[in-house]
Amino acid sequence: MRTDILLAPIKRKPTFFWLMALLLAVYAYVVASLFGGEWGEPESSHGPIIFILAMWLLYRRWDEGSVSSALSASRTALVMVLFVVAAALYVLGNVGQISQLSYGSIIPFLFAGVLLFQNSGFRIRWLFPVLFVLFSIPLPGFIVDPLTLPMKLLVSDVTEHVLSDMGYPIARSGVILYLGPYQMQVADACAGLRTLFMLEALGLLYLNLLEHSSIVRNVGLMLLVVPISLISNTVRVTLLCLITYHFGDAAGQGFLHEFAGIALFVVALLLLLASDAGLRLMSHRHSTTANSAL
Repeated sequence: MRTDILLAPIKRKPTFFWLMALLLAVYAYVVASLFGGEWGEPESSHGPIIFILAMWLLYRRWDEGSVSSALSASRTALVMVLFVVAAALYVLGNVGQISQLSYGSIIPFLFAGVLLFQNSGFRIRWLFPVLFVLFSIPLPGFIVDPLTLPMKLLVSDVTEHVLSDMGYPIARSGVILYLGPYQMQVADACAGLRTLFMLEALGLLYLNLLEHSSIVRNVGLMLLVVPISLISNTVRVTLLCLITYHFGDAAGQGFLHEFAGIALFVVALLLLLASDAGLRLMSHRHSTTANSAL
């Protein structure tokens, strides 16, 4: 009985699992390298989760009825071009040891696979799961480094003002906070750039699952992810400062440090939901006012 349950998804959409098997065969080495590198670091550990979510979304949208044994000449040419592009990126990334290129080649590879297997037509809904894989690619240093310092300075400055208003003896020099007898440096992980990247991915996933029809609401929520990320990271840094001040440096660097990280995502999720509720209310009031005017 249990075997039948496990095999049911495969029997339901066999071509999808043929594509996944092909994907695994080609990219097993690259994925293993990422787990031993960027994905093994806390800042990029969301990568495999995002990829699994992307494949789950693709499975949900996969239509076995769209599988056909015949390919048009134009579709065959496009599939071949995409596979060649994927192969070129794969080789360049591995030779140059640029994981973003070798792993990023999975996107044209998936596009080619969708066109190959879902070949009796094309639906725009297949694009989102493939493009969602972009959020699982580790951010390269030339993007992270120039943006990290300004974000760290902003988080440090806001944290200083919050704790000062709460009556704590705090001073700041750049990204270093002096709280009582403790000196704490705001690390790159607390800057919020990678958090912003991940929250943007979660926001897009949230909107995709709810299928909002309002463009204004969708764009508004995506723009609000930026301040939500900064607020959440400020809450995290403030919480770590308070933990260190009241319970000592060991507590601030131990289990409670991980707790602060969890608190960040809880705060971010609550703010995301609250923002969506606010936008929904504004959209409803605008619709009601427009209808009344008519």
